[in-house]
Amino acid sequence: FVCTQRELLPCKSLPENLLFQLLGLSIATLSTVSHYGLRFTLISNVSLDSNSYRVIHHRAFYFGICLSMTLILAALLSSTATVRESQCLTAMGFFCFALAFCGLIPAACWRYTHSTEVEDSMMDVYDFVYEEVRRNTSSFRRHELTAIHEAFLCCGKHSPFGDTTNVEHKTCPPSQVHDEGKDCLQEIQDFLKKHMDFVFSLLGIAIGFTVYGMILTSFLCFSIHFSSNLYRKGKYILR
Repeated sequence: FVCTQRELLPCKSLPENLLFQLLGLSIATLSTVSHYGLRFTLISNVSLDSNSYRVIHHRAFYFGICLSMTLILAALLSSTATVRESQCLTAMGFFCFALAFCGLIPAACWRYTHSTEVEDSMMDVYDFVYEEVRRNTSSFRRHELTAIHEAFLCCGKHSPFGDTTNVEHKTCPPSQVHDEGKDCLQEIQDFLKKHMDFVFSLLGIAIGFTVYGMILTSFLCFSIHFSSNLYRKGKYILR
C-alpha cells in the first residue's frame, strides 16, 4: 500500500484486517468439519430427541457460521473504511466486532461451566446403541454400531457386567480384536476432549482478536476524524 503521511495510520490497519478474515474462515471451516464430519454426523443421526447432543450439534454449527460471517464482515467494513476514510463504516465495523465479542463471551463461559456435557451426551448415545444391540440383536442398530466402531476405530466397551464378546464379534472391524481392541467410550472421550480443547483455544484467540478489533476501529475512527480536521485547517480561498 502506498500511503501519504496523513493516511499512514489507517493504512497500517489493512494487514490486520486480513488476519480477521483468516480467523473468520478458520472458524467457518472448523464449524463445517464439526457439523459434517463422519464421526459427528453418525452420533447426531443415532441420538434420540431426549439426548442433548443433537441440539448442541446444530447450535454450534449455526453459531460458528454466524460468528465467522460477523468477523469477515467487520474486517471488510474496516478495510473499506480505511480506504475511504469513512467514520460511518468504521463505526459499523466496531459494532460487528462488539457483536462478535458479545457472542464469544457466553460461548466461552458455557464451555467452561459445561466442560463435559458434550462428551457425556456423545457417550450416552453410544451406550444406548450398544445396549440395544446387546439386548435384541436389531439389524438396524447393529449396522449403526458397526459404523460407529469403524469411524472411531474401536471395539465395544469393557463392562464388568458380563461377557459381551458376541456383540463385539458381530460389530467390530476385522482389524480389532476384543482383547486388544480400544474401548469405544474412552476413544470417544479422548477424541472429543482434543477437539473441544482446540475449539476452546480458537474461542480464546477470537476473543483476543475481537477486543483488538474494537480498539483498532476506535483508534481509526478518531484518527480519521482528527486527520480530516487537520487536513481542512489552514485552507483559504482567494477571491
